[in-house]
Amino acid sequence: MIELEEQLKEHEGFMGMPYKDSLGYPTIGFGTKLPLSENEAELLMKYRLEKKRDELITAMPFVYNLPDDKQKVLYEMSYQMGVRGVLLFKRMWSALKSRDFETASKEMLDSLWAVQTPDRAKRLAKMMKNS
Repeated sequence: MIELEEQLKEHEGFMGMPYKDSLGYPTIGFGTKLPLSENEAELLMKYRLEKKRDELITAMPFVYNLPDDKQKVLYEMSYQMGVRGVLLFKRMWSALKSRDFETASKEMLDSLWAVQTPDRAKRLAKMMKNS
């Protein structure tokens, strides 16, 4: 099967952005016609979430020792805005290192992110604050 996958990759070529195939269908990746099915989108989400989680733990190893619900908040933030974006929350990280979840929650809301996605930010900040 690996051999077939490599053959398909060679023949289809890769495009990370949508393009029109030879018949004019919107396509992405290795010849995947759009739109994606919900199952395909879920596979992509799971893959990207795992990558963001690993990247965040590499950057901030102590995250792994936080309570699971706090980790989930940080992983979702990383998925939404990228690990680089989450790492910019300096005062939040300082509070998290001290396990001061209430202050971390406040710092999450004192951000452009909270202005741009207020409902999501409020929900995640509440999850961060609550024990």
